[in-house]
Amino acid sequence: MTSLHPLPPDVLYTACIPADLPFETSAELPDLDAAQIHGRAIEAIHLGLDIRHDGYNLFLLGETGSGRHAIIRQLLEAESHSGDTPADWCYVFNFGDADRPRLLRLPCGRGARLRDDMQHFVEELIPAINAAFQSDDYRGRLEAMQEEEKLREETALQTLGRDAGELGVALLRTPHGFAFVPMKNGEATLTPEEFAELPEARQHELEEHIKGLRERLHKLTNDFPRWRRELQNRIRQAGSEALQLTVTHLVDDLKPGYADLPDVVAHLDELLRDVTESGESLRESTRSDDDSETTTYSGMIAVQRYLVNLLVENPSGGQRPVVYEDHPTLQNLVGRIEHMVHMGTLMSNFTLIRAGALQRANGGFLVLDALRVLNQPYAWEGLKRCLKAGVVRIESLSDLIGLGSTVQLEPEPMPLDLKVVLVGERLVYYLLSQYDPEFPALFKINADMESEIGRTPENTATYARLIATLARQAKLRPLSAPAVARIIEHAARLAGDAERLSTHTQPIDDLLRQADHFAARAEADTIGRDQVEAALAAQKYRNERLRLRYRDEMLRNQLLIATAGQHTGQINGLAVIQLGESTFAHPARITATVRVGDGEVIDIEREVKLGGPIHSKGVLILSSFVGARFGLGTPLSLKASLVFEQSYGGVEGDSASLAELCALLSAIAQLPLHQSLAVSGSVNQFGIVQPVGGINEKIEGFFELCATRGLTGEQGVLIPSANVCHLMLASEVVDAVRSGRFHIWAINSVDEALALLTG
Repeated sequence: MTSLHPLPPDVLYTACIPADLPFETSAELPDLDAAQIHGRAIEAIHLGLDIRHDGYNLFLLGETGSGRHAIIRQLLEAESHSGDTPADWCYVFNFGDADRPRLLRLPCGRGARLRDDMQHFVEELIPAINAAFQSDDYRGRLEAMQEEEKLREETALQTLGRDAGELGVALLRTPHGFAFVPMKNGEATLTPEEFAELPEARQHELEEHIKGLRERLHKLTNDFPRWRRELQNRIRQAGSEALQLTVTHLVDDLKPGYADLPDVVAHLDELLRDVTESGESLRESTRSDDDSETTTYSGMIAVQRYLVNLLVENPSGGQRPVVYEDHPTLQNLVGRIEHMVHMGTLMSNFTLIRAGALQRANGGFLVLDALRVLNQPYAWEGLKRCLKAGVVRIESLSDLIGLGSTVQLEPEPMPLDLKVVLVGERLVYYLLSQYDPEFPALFKINADMESEIGRTPENTATYARLIATLARQAKLRPLSAPAVARIIEHAARLAGDAERLSTHTQPIDDLLRQADHFAARAEADTIGRDQVEAALAAQKYRNERLRLRYRDEMLRNQLLIATAGQHTGQINGLAVIQLGESTFAHPARITATVRVGDGEVIDIEREVKLGGPIHSKGVLILSSFVGARFGLGTPLSLKASLVFEQSYGGVEGDSASLAELCALLSAIAQLPLHQSLAVSGSVNQFGIVQPVGGINEKIEGFFELCATRGLTGEQGVLIPSANVCHLMLASEVVDAVRSGRFHIWAINSVDEALALLTG
């Protein structure tokens, strides 16, 4: 056909030789330090953790399955043992403003002690209150004051009655109050008839006396409420004094334990003052002779303000906290204020304040998934607001969106001192850097993890240690050297490059667990190469339904693909499909037609809006090549059309531009092309062939169809020369090439491709 030679089988698969691995089983290998693979990212992480200035938070860039969470967890756990254990944080009642709870900062381990001390204080306070008000001294003072007040009122009334009697008027008690009635002979009262018989002067005199007495009675009855209020004040004062005598020693017993914490001592002083000033109300609220719900609730509320809400606890001698928040809603980040229902009404108080991830991680590290934060309403803005302000303020979502109209608690904000680590894809980082002007100022350090490493002897040994580490972490059987070698080969296939190894640990970890399952089934002590091959075969089998469906449709001629003969303006391209874990390629017929016209090349995919921008760019490039090659002297008087036959979805990418160009030139020159060959590669304006992705899947996709129909020795695939280093083909393809039943050519230009296709 041509002087171009197909590739030898040795370059189609770069094997890892077990004899080159210096161990018999992976049990001999030490654990791998992540810095040996992700040195650049690890160094950036350490830099971000060491710099203590504002804004030096981190963004860890890595693809899903790269082990990014495991690496940052390992580094932060190690870092958490350095430095001092952060403080405890407590909310207490604000006696000056009940709606604004106060925040207390205590040395680590002291918060729980204060909480327990105040719980015991409240438990002792209730019986102390009852004892104070039931003491003989208090009861004696209370009875004396009440008797004194009663005597005072009775004396005043007796004085008024005596003065009235001297004036010939009687002071009478009636069901409706007091009344003045004229008397007869200083004893009996006058009837109206008898009063009318008195001389007019006497009547007038008595009326004047009664009028004056009524004024005195009116003044006296106005004094009674005032005297009773004074009595209540004296009773309250007596209660406060009784409580102070009883409660002061309870508070004094607490103070020595917190003498080094002025804020706590000041709070205890305010608490003592509140208890003594609220003695009577506390007594009424904590009465134990009423088991009704209202009394129980009011009693609980009355003493609840003396409790301590331990918001964040860091045990003494512990380490700096490392917090992973996997559901970063606004409230899970900044905290929330819970409510309880009482008699149909929502109630809240400072004991219902709950810490968010920012409070729990204060003094340490907070790890968040960037995309999850961005997906939660107001969470991203809330996080930035806290980092900029240096404090975390508890906010409710209803207030942020303007729906809150009820009175809310406003807890004192907590000062922040922590490192926030966002973990996310590179695209998320780039978009935030581009479109959020606040992002670069808050996350100054980016740590970019490697997705691949070179397949050097040193890195091969490093990768073997990675495999051993993953197996040990999952508590799997050790692997034999051939099994490790096979997994290293699979890592190169995952990278799509014989000279690179994928650092995505998730697929390797999954493969190890599945191979261990087959080793258990075989009752083997180690995982061998056979078990790894069985796990890979099982993975392929699970995911090949759609691939086999495509192949069957071609075998039944429902999808028209020729693998023999010649045809003008028709060629076999190769398309890759990726759905979930299934990635495969299949041949796709590309056709070209020409007719008299003005030199335009019509991309039918673009005309019907199925072609993506990169595919359309590829068609324009090949059109430019045709014009430059054949239209320098005279304009091309033709019009051409290109299309992917039986393609009903979107078409994107330029990896078929070489095949499209060959089909177009075949139609122009009316030279038939061999249908036993498939072509993959992009082309530039000078006809130079450029590398494409998915080359292994593309070759295997065409090979499978040819092998099913029967290999003739004429079939093969044309690939760009630059893709040779990417070849990690299945053993079936390598064996077919070795036996001469299938061929792979590496080409550099469209001229070489046409020579093979038309030769």
